[in-house]
Amino acid sequence: MDFGSINPVLLVASVMVSATPILLAAIGETVVERSGVLNLGVEGMMITGAVVGFAVAVNTGDPASGFAAAALASAVLSLTFGVLTQIFLSNQVATGLGLTLVGLGLSSLIGKPYEGMKSPTLPKLDLGPLSDLPVVGRMLFSHDIMVYLALGIVALVWMFLKFTRAGLILRAAGENHDAAHALGYHVVRVRLMAIFFGGACAGLGGAYLSLVRVPQWTEGMTAGAGWIALAIVVFASWRPWRVLVGAYLFGGVTVLQLNLQAAGADVPVALLSASPYLVTILVLVIISARGAHAAPGSLGRPFHASQ
Repeated sequence: MDFGSINPVLLVASVMVSATPILLAAIGETVVERSGVLNLGVEGMMITGAVVGFAVAVNTGDPASGFAAAALASAVLSLTFGVLTQIFLSNQVATGLGLTLVGLGLSSLIGKPYEGMKSPTLPKLDLGPLSDLPVVGRMLFSHDIMVYLALGIVALVWMFLKFTRAGLILRAAGENHDAAHALGYHVVRVRLMAIFFGGACAGLGGAYLSLVRVPQWTEGMTAGAGWIALAIVVFASWRPWRVLVGAYLFGGVTVLQLNLQAAGADVPVALLSASPYLVTILVLVIISARGAHAAPGSLGRPFHASQ
C-alpha cells in the first residue's frame, strides 16, 4: 500500500466538504429535537432538497437559486410532518418514517428527467490573503460559501440556544412541555418553527450533495446520510458543537476510506465502504453503554394544550 499517495492537505480539505451536508442536516435536527420533537424523516427531506435544488439549478443556471428552492421545498415538506404530529397528534416515529418514504418516492419522480445531467456548481470563495497561506490556505480557506455557512449556522444555533430568550423557550418546550405551557408559551407554535428550520437545513444538506459534492442527480444519492445525521445528534448529546465534531468525524472516516482504497489498502473494499457506518454504530453503542446522553425530557412525547 502506498501511503505516500495520500496528501494530508487535500485530505483535510476533503473532510470539510464531505462533512458539510451531514452537518447541515444534523444541526437542523438538533434544534427540532431540543424542542421535544423526534423527526425521523431527515433522509426524505435531504433527498427532496437534493432533487429540487438540482432541478432548479439546472433550469435557471444558478446554484444559489437551487439551494434556496431546496431549503424551501424541504421546509414545506417538514411542515406536513409538523401538522400531522403537533396538531393531529399522529405518532412521531411512524410519521417520520412515512416522510422518508414520501421524500424518496417524490425525488424518484421529479429526478427522472434529470438523470445523467450535470448541474452548475458553487465557485470557491475568494478569501484573499487567507487562501494564499501555505498549507492552511488550501486546507481551510479554499472552499465554497456553503462550507462556511454550515459552520456559521452551528455557531448561531449554539448562541440561540444558550443566550437568547427564544432559545430558552424552545429548550423549555423540549424538556417539559406541560411546564412551558403553564408559563404561557405556545408549545405547538415553537415546535412548528423548529420543524420548519430543521427541514430547511436538511434541504440545504441535500442540495449540497447534488450541486457541489457530486454535481449531478442520481436516484438515492443521499445513501443514508439522513440516518447518519440522526445518529450524530445522539452522539453529540444534543449539543451544537458536538454535532460539529460528530459530522467531521464521520466525514473524516468517509474520506479516509476512499483514500485507503486509492492507495491500495489490503482490506476488502466492501469493508472499507462500510467503515463510516460501522464507526457510527460503534460510537452509539459506547455512548449507550456508558449512559452518556441527555435527551430532552419531552422528546417524542405528544402534547395537547387540553391535557
